[in-house]
Amino acid sequence: MKRMTILVADDEAEIADLIELHLKKEGYDVIKAGDGQEAVQAVTAHPVNLAILDIMMPKLDGYEVVRHIREHSHMPIIFLSAKTSDLDKIAGLVQGADDYMTKPFNPMELIARVNAHLRRYLQMSQPVSAGKPVLEAGGVVIYPDQRTVTLYGETIELTPKEFDILYLLASYPKKVFSSEHIFQHVWGEAYFESSNTVMVHIRTLRKKLRDDTNKNKLIKTVWGVGYSFNG
Repeated sequence: MKRMTILVADDEAEIADLIELHLKKEGYDVIKAGDGQEAVQAVTAHPVNLAILDIMMPKLDGYEVVRHIREHSHMPIIFLSAKTSDLDKIAGLVQGADDYMTKPFNPMELIARVNAHLRRYLQMSQPVSAGKPVLEAGGVVIYPDQRTVTLYGETIELTPKEFDILYLLASYPKKVFSSEHIFQHVWGEAYFESSNTVMVHIRTLRKKLRDDTNKNKLIKTVWGVGYSFNG
């Protein structure tokens, strides 16, 4: 199999070097960028399979880099940032990132997430057999083979993780899924610090579905248990 290439964009050289060391041990090729402009140039000039981005970078910040990447690629993007509030995490995911880790971080956890995102991305890229049922509820239509979603006829842009969460919940209406179950199903990894990750993705998903302002929510929170699709 062809070696995969990871972009690491961080203006702190020590952090970029540490990530590069662990990624290379895992068998990945690495391209490093010291600012946002270099990161955009790298993904334009090279075939990159996944990007790890800091947010606070010179020239272009991480949000701007994500917007540039999303214009032509659905590659997995992981934010690795010192910004730790839930609002920061939500902002990162809304911009189009697939995951968000805070500094200081465990390099082995980062590698585990890189592996999981790439594994799922490769699976998504494989041809799929047609015939999976289209799911409809409350103005939302989910087309699993195309991995697209419309809301009252208008296509809405979901990240791969948001789509996977929505499709899982909508496939089993009324069934309550714990955050642990959702994380293990969607991320394909052991349950680590994931309750907050799932919560943030659910929050951004609701906003895109305009579910945060609906009285009868499509995605229902069952306090102390998890989430269900109310379709």
